[in-house]
Amino acid sequence: MEERLQKLIAQAGLASRREAEELIRQMQVTVNGKIAALGDKADPSKDDVRVAGQRLRFEATRYVILFKKRGVVSSTEAQGERPTVVDIVKAKERLYPVGRLDIDSDGLILLTNDGELTNKLTHPRYGLEKTYKVMVTGKPPRETLEKWQNGIFLDGERTLPCTIRVISGEGDGPNAVLRIVMKEGRKRQIRRMAELLGHPVLHLTRTHIGPLGLGTLKPGQWRELTPGEVRMLKEAVEPHPRKKPTRPRKPPQPKP
Repeated sequence: MEERLQKLIAQAGLASRREAEELIRQMQVTVNGKIAALGDKADPSKDDVRVAGQRLRFEATRYVILFKKRGVVSSTEAQGERPTVVDIVKAKERLYPVGRLDIDSDGLILLTNDGELTNKLTHPRYGLEKTYKVMVTGKPPRETLEKWQNGIFLDGERTLPCTIRVISGEGDGPNAVLRIVMKEGRKRQIRRMAELLGHPVLHLTRTHIGPLGLGTLKPGQWRELTPGEVRMLKEAVEPHPRKKPTRPRKPPQPKP
């Protein structure tokens, strides 16, 4: 089936749709040896589509959710003898992790070869929420949690506001467990913020990416997403059309 070229390039993971449009304008895209124009379409099952001479390879689209264990690298490239997430999910397709989860943390990782969805799930402008269950040293007072939620400076830039709720630790031990919902993900952000505020992280688990949760998965387990879950993720990063303001109705006129 024919699709617009910018959509095919995005699905192949080479660029976002907007970047693909610019590549077409720069005459970097060819279809069956001819320079393509914006608006052109192609059928990936039979047409030779190339970007800067590189042929697009199309595979069956897959979406996998994995409960990453601590010690597993959320990358396609090995780091010493440590296993990677793609080692755990052995697939004939080349899958890529959506975002990162540091080696000392565990929890939800998505893997897919849908480049367009990956771009949307990881791009800051879509503001997709991610949820974490975090055990910290000690019990942060309300003032500290408010400071954390409002944002603090990391590397000279204030972090975006987030939501934090204490889910245990109100008197059942020396440490607190927090539910943290945030819309950004700088490198080791939660750990660095907790350290700066005087309550280092003891354990961090990502439980949700947008509306998708771990469910009954246990550490090390993975499964394919259902079509409904894929649709739910795509809807979470689609802009919602603004509703037109409705004019107030005139009251009915009394009959003479």
